[in-house]
Amino acid sequence: MSSQFAPDSTHQALAGCGARLRDARLAAGLSIDDVATRLRMPARVVQSLEAEDWSRLGAPVFVRGQVRSYSRLLGLTTAPMMAALNIEPVEPTRLVSRTHTPKAQWWAEQIGRRLVYIVLTLSLAIPAWVATRQHLNGTPATIAALDTPVMPVAHGKPAVPAVPAAPRTVVASMAPMGAAVQPEPAPSADIVLRATGQSWLEVIARDGNVLDKTMLADGAEKRYPMDQVQRLTIGNAAVVQMQAGGRPMNVMEHARANVARFAVSSDGSLAAQD
Repeated sequence: MSSQFAPDSTHQALAGCGARLRDARLAAGLSIDDVATRLRMPARVVQSLEAEDWSRLGAPVFVRGQVRSYSRLLGLTTAPMMAALNIEPVEPTRLVSRTHTPKAQWWAEQIGRRLVYIVLTLSLAIPAWVATRQHLNGTPATIAALDTPVMPVAHGKPAVPAVPAAPRTVVASMAPMGAAVQPEPAPSADIVLRATGQSWLEVIARDGNVLDKTMLADGAEKRYPMDQVQRLTIGNAAVVQMQAGGRPMNVMEHARANVARFAVSSDGSLAAQD
């Protein structure tokens, strides 16, 4: 743009940024619409620039860009125009974290999580440790007594260990082929436990005494008559399979924190306890 568009230098030095733009436009013989067309901006923006009404022009970074473009169109030096621009300097946007957690709250949450983990670990480890100590410190006679079924106490008398039944001998039948086939025996009314990993077990008899309290190794199997059991507790229930009266039961369906508790009713049915 030719220098003939620039106003008198003395007047330009005294005028503000908007006044300089207006004087330069008039000196160039341009209307506001002419400037708006050449700069491809609305006429109201040109009027706001000349009136220094920065509030209608948006952020300071946009105002500076519009003043620079207007100055170049009129052949004005942009550096003095930027210096005369009466607008606050551009400041970087402050980033405020919306998800900031106070340090005290963060520490409280961390400690709370660790306490929950410690309590859950102790609730599993202490019963297993107690059962192991009792099992290892017991004499052979005590261990044998734990493995021997105990008959219920009657009228305050101490429980008497039940004599284990002698193993039955199976004899092949010599009856002729035409003889009647004997019906199959009914399933045993026992509670059978099989471990596929290390677990612990506590069985309470009908009289409230401890019928059995032991650790179960991988592959171990335990069997108890249902009419002698009042309740039983199984630790590390995920590795234990159970049958009651010949019917399998899902131990983990009734487990809390990997510990399952069951009670045997008077009619011989098995029910889970919370």
